[in-house]
Amino acid sequence: MLVLTAVLTLGGIAVALAIILVLVNKKLYVEEDPRIDVVEEMLPGSNCGACGFPGCRALSEALVGGDALPGKCTVSSDDGRAGIATFLGVDVGTQEKIVARLACAGGSNVSRQRAHYQGLDTCRAAAMVGGGGKSCTWGCLGLSDCEDVCNFDAITMSPYGLPVVDPELCTACGDCVEVCPKDLFELHAVSHKLWVACRSLAAGDEVLEDCEVACTACGRCAMDAPGNVVQIVNSLPVVDYDRRHDSARVAIDRCPTGSIVWLGDNGTEKGREARKVLRKQPLPAAAT
Repeated sequence: MLVLTAVLTLGGIAVALAIILVLVNKKLYVEEDPRIDVVEEMLPGSNCGACGFPGCRALSEALVGGDALPGKCTVSSDDGRAGIATFLGVDVGTQEKIVARLACAGGSNVSRQRAHYQGLDTCRAAAMVGGGGKSCTWGCLGLSDCEDVCNFDAITMSPYGLPVVDPELCTACGDCVEVCPKDLFELHAVSHKLWVACRSLAAGDEVLEDCEVACTACGRCAMDAPGNVVQIVNSLPVVDYDRRHDSARVAIDRCPTGSIVWLGDNGTEKGREARKVLRKQPLPAAAT
């Protein structure tokens, strides 16, 4: 009898809770705009996060809710963005393209190895073994973690073991930024033309023994750049992109190593005093 009473009591409680849940669900239910599903289907479905939202679903909700414009999606084609704008009856809007950039130019033809790494063929694994074997502590290890993690085929490895980013394919998803153990990738607007292709914090001509294109912290770029656009911080030029720097190309002219460059319409431009790199073969290992 006691068992039956307990079963009936628990059963009654379960039924009561179920009824409460049903009533609460009906009370709190928010009807979702069906246009969200349509817009989500019109988006590329890459869920890269380049738009600033955690995925295409979140962006579609913002688009339908009027909190964003189709131009936010830099992965969609022009026709795709225009189609969403037409469907929602809004302007396309614009979003400056953001791309990943590498703060290193030290390929194997200009940068030395101090040790030969053997082990798991990834940058992260190599970085845990004495920094990876490269003479420059801050330099790219060239084991293509960034290329492997890029879902958009925007990164390829050069013959000298450096990642090359295709700005047309890059969606600024940030995966390469996250995976690089040397923190060499940053996401930048394409209008940021002045770029420091080095992350070395060493100073003086001694650094050239490890990498021939490293920044020596000579300070010429900071002296030549107008309006304090460039300042030397911890032996490295830092560009203030909040200041107008469209006339700051002069900052690259006297750089002796070409570690600060101008990303123009015709590709990467070095200053007139930068030494020319003609070597096609890897540098010999550094003396130990």
